[in-house]
Amino acid sequence: MQTLVKLGFILLLFVTVNVACVVLVLNYRDGEQPSKGVPREPIRLAPEDQRVTARPVLPPTVATPANVPVSMGGERERDWSGGGNTELASQERATIELFRKTSPSVVHITTSQVKRDFFTMDLQEIPQGSGTGFVWDRQGHIVTNYHVISNADVAMVAFDDQSTFPAKLVGRAPDKDLAVLRVEVPAEKLRPITVGTSSDLEVGRMVFAIGNPFGLDQTLTTGVVSALGREIKSQSRIPIKDVIQTDAAINPGNSGGPLLDRMGSLIGVNTAIFSPSGAYAGIGFAIPVDTVRWVIPELIQNGKIQKPGIAVSLASESVTKRLGLPRGVLILDLPRGSAGLDAGLQPTRRNRYGEILLGDIIVAVDGKPVESPGDLILIFEQYEVGDRVVLTVIREGQRMDVLVRLQLLEG
Repeated sequence: MQTLVKLGFILLLFVTVNVACVVLVLNYRDGEQPSKGVPREPIRLAPEDQRVTARPVLPPTVATPANVPVSMGGERERDWSGGGNTELASQERATIELFRKTSPSVVHITTSQVKRDFFTMDLQEIPQGSGTGFVWDRQGHIVTNYHVISNADVAMVAFDDQSTFPAKLVGRAPDKDLAVLRVEVPAEKLRPITVGTSSDLEVGRMVFAIGNPFGLDQTLTTGVVSALGREIKSQSRIPIKDVIQTDAAINPGNSGGPLLDRMGSLIGVNTAIFSPSGAYAGIGFAIPVDTVRWVIPELIQNGKIQKPGIAVSLASESVTKRLGLPRGVLILDLPRGSAGLDAGLQPTRRNRYGEILLGDIIVAVDGKPVESPGDLILIFEQYEVGDRVVLTVIREGQRMDVLVRLQLLEG
């Protein structure tokens, strides 16, 4: 019995302590300090007509221009409605319209080689590569780079609607890295590109490239004219002059595609890039359209460039340097029927003792300096067949002039 009394007393004491703790916590929460012996006054509410209603504190107002949307973080957002940046919107619309207008003129070219299987002796088509081209006229002529189709036996041309047609080679100009194909397609598919001019280009002009980089057809890239008057080597090692340099992205597969101005007119044919890795590095090159305008009609008409010149065999630059000769081109041989032979030029030959006698070294044409075989070819391109030119040559250490009539060369 005593045990039960003790347990009851302990339980009563525990409950009393807990109640006291709760009252103490509530007093502190109300912001009042408990005091001994001081009676607490009851809280009286003021009459309703004398009460003050608390107002929420608002952040300071930030003045913003009218009609400028502001984000939740207070930063200005771009107005995509077209009214916030009309200049940018107009540029974008112009680029979109340029692509819509020009892309149907651009085609995707895939090439392959036909080889015979060693074991079965069956003929097989082996994919070789791909590139870009564009419609030149309504007769189905397609312009591209020579290196795109140089080793191909079969070429297929795909239009923007993915329809594909076989193409035939019409003409090629390795010295200019240009070639012409022809496809038999319905007339409505042929939308010739607008041909512009490259003579009035300036560094900084906006340009656009459309092509098929890495096989991704109908790809548009933009940039500017980075430089003018560049020189690159063609597959035949003949220099191509007045090349356009651009920072518009040009990658493998873009070769043969058009470089356009802001009006959508052709100003160049994308042909090469400068890159240690083989991918785009910000430096691309395009053959100027002023060169394309005279080369393509000749390829369509004759299948090759018929150019004025002299039938002659010339030593390479490395041979001239190794022999320690003055700057110019050394004549190795003059075949029968050469205009140079008729004019009295001297080839390299042996005397009756077997000693080598060096031929004439051409150092100028009508006063224009010649330092390499490429220089000679490019200078002759400025003349017509039958024109007379004065060659300045060095013969046995003596400088002299020789009058030569230019003849027709096929190349």
